[in-house]
Amino acid sequence: MELEITAIADHGILGLSSESFRALELDEFGKTTSSSSSSSSETTIPQALVVIGCVLEKWIRKNERVIIRASRLKDEEAISIFHGSKAPRLSLRQYLERVLKYSKCSTSCFVVAYIYIHRYFHNRPHFSLTSLNVHRLFITALMVAAKFLDDDCDNNAYYAQVGGVSTEEMNELEIEFLFSLDFKLQVPIQLFERYCKYLENKGGNSSGSGKYRTDHHSSTRHRRRIVIG
Repeated sequence: MELEITAIADHGILGLSSESFRALELDEFGKTTSSSSSSSSETTIPQALVVIGCVLEKWIRKNERVIIRASRLKDEEAISIFHGSKAPRLSLRQYLERVLKYSKCSTSCFVVAYIYIHRYFHNRPHFSLTSLNVHRLFITALMVAAKFLDDDCDNNAYYAQVGGVSTEEMNELEIEFLFSLDFKLQVPIQLFERYCKYLENKGGNSSGSGKYRTDHHSSTRHRRRIVIG
């Protein structure tokens, strides 16, 4: 990706109201994503999740082409704790829908999770994002983001159930992920804005990245303003 992972600096509390933020349909901090009542069975998927899914899928396709070429030269792919023996039955978009449906985190956490994934591969360049590790990486990154950013966050056992892994594995994934990030979880406001702008631009350029809907009940979400720095 073109964006550089920058150093962490103390910038205080994030109060973001940029055009990119609104275009991606991210939560205003402390508010719910949907204007519909809790009795509604249909909720719009925020544009941010649509675009993140598209960008990750493109990233995976590019990496897997490289891996296929490398395998022909007898080069073995580096395997991490996040790798599964086979890709899950759910597509990445379906997986993101499921996570949104059952998690209580703010949609801004999805962008921060995306930033964490880039930071992970910046620190672990010998690994590649593939269809075998993206699901575990994303659920771990999202759980870490929610724990760091939101007041009301579900525990590891709940995220394990949502992500389709055991609680023991979820605990192991979290520890490995935190060490891979050197426990640097804060995100400068400028970096968050750059990622929002990047995703907004990708959303405008990606075919089939428009809004779509999924059937589920919207949930009341309690969260604090994002602390960055």
